[in-house]
Parts: sequence; structure tokens; C-alpha cells
Amino acid sequence: MSTIRAIVVCPAIEGRLKIDYVKSPRPASSEALVRVSAVSLNLGEVRTSMRAAAGWRPGWDLSGVIEQPAADGSGPPIGTRVFGMVPSGSWAEFVAVPTSFLAEISENVTFAQAAALPVAGLTALYALERGGFLLNRNVLVTGASGGVGHFACQLAHQAGAAVTALVRREERAASLRKTGRHNIVVGEDAAAAHSSGPYDFIVDTLGGKSLSIVSSFLESGGRCVNVGAATEPEMTLEARLKSVPDGVLVLDGIGDRQGVSKDLGRLAQMVAEGRLHPQVAQESSWTEIAEVAQSLLNRRIAGKAVLSVS
Repeated sequence: MSTIRAIVVCPAIEGRLKIDYVKSPRPASSEALVRVSAVSLNLGEVRTSMRAAAGWRPGWDLSGVIEQPAADGSGPPIGTRVFGMVPSGSWAEFVAVPTSFLAEISENVTFAQAAALPVAGLTALYALERGGFLLNRNVLVTGASGGVGHFACQLAHQAGAAVTALVRREERAASLRKTGRHNIVVGEDAAAAHSSGPYDFIVDTLGGKSLSIVSSFLESGGRCVNVGAATEPEMTLEARLKSVPDGVLVLDGIGDRQGVSKDLGRLAQMVAEGRLHPQVAQESSWTEIAEVAQSLLNRRIAGKAVLSVS
């Protein structure tokens, strides 16, 4: 197997993304070779692919089956159902994945559900860890209908918080009502969340002006953590960091943390037990990558878009 199929950037075509042949991965001793069944799209990698050079391979999240175990014995055996993430290039038939970023999934978790978990689920989990003890705390999640926001609402509810979910439009609220007793606030302007405050903790996914507004709704001694800039699509990480109000914490990465595999396993167990529900808003074949990516950019997909690889 000298080549495999993968999604690559091709600036010459409409949509800039296509399936092409690339060199087969050569796993390091601490990496397992995964035969990919499903991948999910994150706004960050899709935006990057719209300006990346020809040949760049996007993709963070994946799920599938172990084709070749890690040579150092650190990961699951051949045939194990797994999910995980890589820095780039997950949208492919086969991917070499470090076992420290890989976890097993049970038979009652679908590949689509698992593919939706890694980046969005871990971002929500690590953001909420910044809030400390959340039992009976008043928590606000902005951009709550998005991938990270949806998980953050559910995990905060599991931790015993009183959750207020801020969404832009009423039709985005339906899926949130199915996953917990959330107070849902609908409004194009972040100021709509003021009436349910003050808040002990805020998870903000919007950034920009919205972050400045909601951070003023904090209880004395409260905390706010920003995990993105959904309302400012062209904002670089440097600009985002400079724009954050004083006192607001910033979660700017999850790949350099210890214990990622264990945390992925925690999320997968919650899904298996029916306590966490990935919001898979669209499932398509990976042959439709250009169309699905554009739908995500145009905000026509509320939640996660998942592609099956075949």
C-alpha cells in the first residue's frame, strides 16, 4: 500500500477541497495505524483550508478500527474500535495516530458519534475545568448550539450547574432542550443573556464584542473562559489574545495536555451510558466535502458535520 486516498486542498477547484492520492502513512513506534470510518469537521480547520496552500491536508477528528497496533505496545490491539485526533490530516482512509490521543469506543457508540467528540468535547471539558466546583453555580454558555457550546451545556449540567444557553436563533434551541434542563436565551445580541445573570462562570465561544459584553455579567469573583472567536472568523490567535478583556481566561489549545487519551475515554463512556449526546447535525459521504465545508462556513449547520469515509 504505497498510496491512500485523502482530502487535500486544491485552490484550482471550486470549494478548494478534493479527494486525491497521497503517500501512505508510516506510523512511529508510539502510533497506531487506524482504518478511518468517520471524520468530523471543525470550523477552525475548515477556515484554514480556505487559505492554505495546495496539497495541505486538513482534519483533526476521526474514528475507525485499529489496522496496525503501535509497535511499542502502548495502544489497543488490531481490530479495536477507536477514536481520536491528530494535528492535521485525519480526513483520509488510513491515519497514523499517537496512542496518547486515542481511546477505545464500545459497540453502542457509533463511529459518527465518536468522530464528533475529540476536539469539541475536549475543548468543552477543559474549559469547564477552569470553572472549578460547579454544583448549583450559575453558568452561561455562549454559542451554545455549536459543537463546543453544545457539549459545554451538557457537561455543566452533569456537574450540577444551572445552565443558561445563549443561541442566536430559535430554531437552534431545539436540540439543546433535548439534552438537559437548560435556560435557553435567544438573541442576535449577547446582551440578551443579561437578565439571567449574574454568572459564576461563563464559557464563551464567540469572542470579539460578544465576549466583552458577557464578561461584564460575571458575579463578583466569577470566572470567564474564552475558547474561540466564532463571530470574528478572520481573527488570528494573536489578535484574539490581545482582544480578550482583563481577567478573562483563554483556552488556546488542547493538544499539549497530559492525559488526553484518558479524557477521551471519559467522554466516550458518557456517550455509551447515554449521559452525553453528540450533536451530529449532518452525516454525509466524504465525497461531499466541498459542499459540507461550505455549509459549515455559511452557518447552515448547527452542531457537528460528520463524513463517512469509504
